[in-house]
Amino acid sequence: MAVHRIAFGVMWLVLLQLITLPFVSMSIRSRATGGPFGHRVWDPLIRSPVDDPGKPEAEENEGIRWAILVAGSNGFANYRHQSDICHAYQILKRGGLKDENIVVFMYDDIANNKLNPRPGIIINRPDGDDVYAGVPKDYTGKAVSPENLFAVILGDKSAVKGGNGKVVNSSSNDRIFIYYSDHGGPGILGMPQNTYLYGKDFVEVLKKKHASGTYKEMVIYVEACESGSFFEGLMPENLNIYVTTASNAEESSYATYCPDMDPSPPEHFPCLGDLYSVAWMEDSESHNLKREAIVQQYKKVKERTSNHHTYDAGSHVMEYGNKSIHAEKLYLYQGFDPATENYPANQIDIHPRMDVVNQRSADLVFMWDRYKKMEDGSAEKGELLKQITNTMLHRNHLDGSMDIIGAFLFGPESGSAVLNHVRHGGLPIVDDWDCLKSSVRIFETHCGSLTQYGMKHMRAFANICNRGVSRAALEEACEAACTGHDLGQWDPAKRGFSA
Repeated sequence: MAVHRIAFGVMWLVLLQLITLPFVSMSIRSRATGGPFGHRVWDPLIRSPVDDPGKPEAEENEGIRWAILVAGSNGFANYRHQSDICHAYQILKRGGLKDENIVVFMYDDIANNKLNPRPGIIINRPDGDDVYAGVPKDYTGKAVSPENLFAVILGDKSAVKGGNGKVVNSSSNDRIFIYYSDHGGPGILGMPQNTYLYGKDFVEVLKKKHASGTYKEMVIYVEACESGSFFEGLMPENLNIYVTTASNAEESSYATYCPDMDPSPPEHFPCLGDLYSVAWMEDSESHNLKREAIVQQYKKVKERTSNHHTYDAGSHVMEYGNKSIHAEKLYLYQGFDPATENYPANQIDIHPRMDVVNQRSADLVFMWDRYKKMEDGSAEKGELLKQITNTMLHRNHLDGSMDIIGAFLFGPESGSAVLNHVRHGGLPIVDDWDCLKSSVRIFETHCGSLTQYGMKHMRAFANICNRGVSRAALEEACEAACTGHDLGQWDPAKRGFSA
């Protein structure tokens, strides 16, 4: 009876989070003519009035195409990030890029995970083929780190620790494509070993790469919550780098193809993909990339990621850096698949509105789906209930601790407003990035690991730094909020710090 009472209580907690936060089910589908899965659908006779059919570019003196693909998470509940990266690899491979010029970062704990209903196989959409086959295992496990990513970008093989040592050994006439998929937060992107990528550090590496004169142009696609904040106020326009992000500086990005959605994953899968990532990859697969310009894909992805302008169930795709690059053809970065020779350059694709879930709650959706389908009374079901409970309790603890810290530092009436303040566009989230990292370490020491969910609180730490709060004052506030709380599995001494 006690177990049933606990399960009933947890059920209501889960339902409350799923109702108030993440799951947005779109019921309007009668207008969709894009087929059951809404991809690879076009009418070559229907073209956007603002887009011309596109002309192929000359292929002389193009240099080498390089690519870096980064899945920044681990764990089976985060299946979609590694699935995104594997799918991107297949597109580039069919486009003619060589394995020696594609560097893949992925934890590689998904394909052969005991929870995978198709061992050795990864899919990126409900009716999709295997995208795992042939993917290079350049940097896996602990080798998926910020330090190794920076070394690979810079072509510094001596700085690599672990992995196979492959780096981007590019020259002045080469082009580079970087695609990243994971969780994010204001000013940061996630990595599997808990230490985040910080926007300031990443842009400094790009500046160093530019100063070395070892590329012609670079295009970067980033899938993550608040991913615009990673570049806002930081990304110069004079580096010959063009960036698009899944979201602006203050909103979530969204997972899709999740349990109980339409379409839904087959068998017992978690979310298979992410809205922005699905949009750009399914666009690339259905067009002739020698004719489609980057800006045409940007407009298409922007429209689809907005989920038909329902921004409570979609996000604002953003551009940063040198926007003149977006006039170039996509094949210069993603290659050209000969099978798409007769595909159109760009046209009006009709996609249904997508079911989505907030990135930070996608793991709960998967865990709850598994729990509902398990045998009542089984030990496995009891253990999963504990996992769901502990996850939710820690998230409530993080949110509550930040409320107390805000009130302690700025007063109960002003605390929330100060912590959640969004700076004007064009400014980075924080002036002192060392202060930001220090504040994260202080908080985690007393209150436990931020985890992928707590990344959303990075703006609060940034505002604490921007207000000039001393280290001692923050330490006192964290002690007041978290003294006596058992960190347990969330102890950063066990999990590692995020900064």
